[in-house]
Amino acid sequence: MRFTLIPTLLLAPAVAVLLALSGQAASGTSQRPVYQPPKSYFLALGDSIAYGFQPTSKPGARASTVDTGYVDVFAARLRKLSPKIQVANYGCPGESTVSFIRGGCPAFADGFKLHDAFRGSQLEAAESFLRAHPGQVSPITLTLWGNDWLPLLLDKCKRKVACVRKLGPGTIASIGTRMTSILRRLRAAAPTAEIIVTGAWNVDPDQLEQLRPIYRSLDASIARAASASRARVAKALPVFNPPGNLRAQRRRLCALTFICSKGDPHPTDAGYRALADAFMTASGYTRKP
Repeated sequence: MRFTLIPTLLLAPAVAVLLALSGQAASGTSQRPVYQPPKSYFLALGDSIAYGFQPTSKPGARASTVDTGYVDVFAARLRKLSPKIQVANYGCPGESTVSFIRGGCPAFADGFKLHDAFRGSQLEAAESFLRAHPGQVSPITLTLWGNDWLPLLLDKCKRKVACVRKLGPGTIASIGTRMTSILRRLRAAAPTAEIIVTGAWNVDPDQLEQLRPIYRSLDASIARAASASRARVAKALPVFNPPGNLRAQRRRLCALTFICSKGDPHPTDAGYRALADAFMTASGYTRKP
């Protein structure tokens, strides 16, 4: 995910899934999200949020020093259920739905070292990992929308609400289309894995109410893409933009991100912990043995 208020780095198998989905629909099989307890590997995918980026993250530093992200927190909780689970984190700062499919992780150009390096596109790397570890990977998490959305919000529209309302639906449709394709390929490569996708949230503390409808639309588009592949959604909107008094909402966003203190929308340690809570809730692991 990227944010330009300050100069910092943010942030063929589909056919098989379509046939499977159509077959399930014809037979009346439930389309509820897949439930799968933690297995041998936890695969984390996405952008700078998956990477665990914060304004203090420096290019060239070892990725192991970035260890307070939601992936780290969620993994620690998973180890209470599956003590030997291993983490593969392909999170790439700056990754968009476009680069995720086509390749060209922006982090490399910016000098960032990934937790787990890969060649080609992140999607191809994920498919390769899943083929190499059949039935051994669950959960898979995916955080991927910020670097598609923020260029519209900040660069094209300059945070002007009327512009976002006008151009937003087209951008949301494109994000939804690409997310649907990505998730179908991941589902084809991991038919029984639990896949959890991060929902969207408003990063602008000064326009929480004005932009609420468009962020709900973006969040709903991500949820539809997830549902099409029987994936789950970690609901981030109520975490970062809860209902209620606007002043209280702004205080919460300022506490859970660096947007008010450093002009950077990435989560604080508290924000990443809250996001990990959303993943744990979505997973269902606390409710089932």
